[in-house]
Amino acid sequence: MKKRMILMLVIVVAVIGVLAFVKYKQISVAIAQGKAWAPPPEAVTTVVTKQETWPRTLRSIGTVSAVQGVTVSADLPGIVDKIAFDSGHAVREGDVLAVLDSRQEHAQLAAAEAQLELTRVSLERMNGLLGKGVTSKSELDRAAAEHKQAEARVGEVKATIARKTVRAPFSGVLGIRLVNEGQYLEGGKPIVSLQAIDPVHIDFAIPQQDLGPVKVGAEVLLTAEGTEGTVTGKVTALDSVVDESTRNVRIQATAANRDARLRPGMYVHVDVNLGAGQPVIALPASAVLNAPYGDSVFIVEDVKSPDGAKTYKGARQQFVKVGAGRGDQVAVLTGLDAGAEVVTSGVFKLRNNVAVLVNNDVQPANNPAPKPEDN
Repeated sequence: MKKRMILMLVIVVAVIGVLAFVKYKQISVAIAQGKAWAPPPEAVTTVVTKQETWPRTLRSIGTVSAVQGVTVSADLPGIVDKIAFDSGHAVREGDVLAVLDSRQEHAQLAAAEAQLELTRVSLERMNGLLGKGVTSKSELDRAAAEHKQAEARVGEVKATIARKTVRAPFSGVLGIRLVNEGQYLEGGKPIVSLQAIDPVHIDFAIPQQDLGPVKVGAEVLLTAEGTEGTVTGKVTALDSVVDESTRNVRIQATAANRDARLRPGMYVHVDVNLGAGQPVIALPASAVLNAPYGDSVFIVEDVKSPDGAKTYKGARQQFVKVGAGRGDQVAVLTGLDAGAEVVTSGVFKLRNNVAVLVNNDVQPANNPAPKPEDN
């Protein structure tokens, strides 16, 4: 009995040992396979960088304003007797825009002219009587004063009549009519807006640290949404103070506007030309990974495996300084050299030393002047 138990114990130990050995071999093989496993490469597109020269520009948002702009209003109260303009039409300086009823003033003018004629005759009579010694010098002076008062009264009534004829103070384009014939207008009531829109002013602001290279006479390119092409202008004035709340400096540019493409109140994109161009590396905007700690790109290059036995095509993160954009492109100022192979799509799924598979059959947009512009 004792021998049987010992035999059974030996057999059980032997079976357990065999099973443990088999399991150990399986685990060893699995560990070896795990060490040898590598994730599949990430599919990306790339572009080989090259250096370009971009013009030095400074971009801002501006507002179009008229060189001269007023709201034409009635100087005196009265009833609109005639409207002599059409909404939206161009007018010349001095053109009649509206006439207010002045029948009462014309009646007053007739009475004043009659009084003026009476004082003139009286003054001539006094001159004759003074020569004959019939009247005194004081009576002649009184007649002369009455004559001057009558002349002044006639001039006053004529000025009132003239003020009831509303004229264009300068040449420009009218807005929408705000009054109708027969309407009673109070003094100062607006009639129509008048804007001189050729040329126009463009007001914009830039940070104080960018003010240095901006000079009077610098060229500006203006682009307005809803219009085609660009308008060229020049910087004509720089504000003498810096806004304390924003630390920005107001700048005014002037541009020709013969085709009335720009209208007062429009906002425009302003690109100020700062002179000689600067060398940059132009990349598609999709190639730059933006993050709070800095902008970066991924460069494709040969990477050694952890054991150093072989190399593979992998990605390396490179931090860069990014400048202005142009169309689908963005300018890299520092951190990248020409000739590098940079990932242009798929950057969000990459990390340092990850394997990549380059497939450039379909490339992201990389046009400096796309059509439409907001591509």
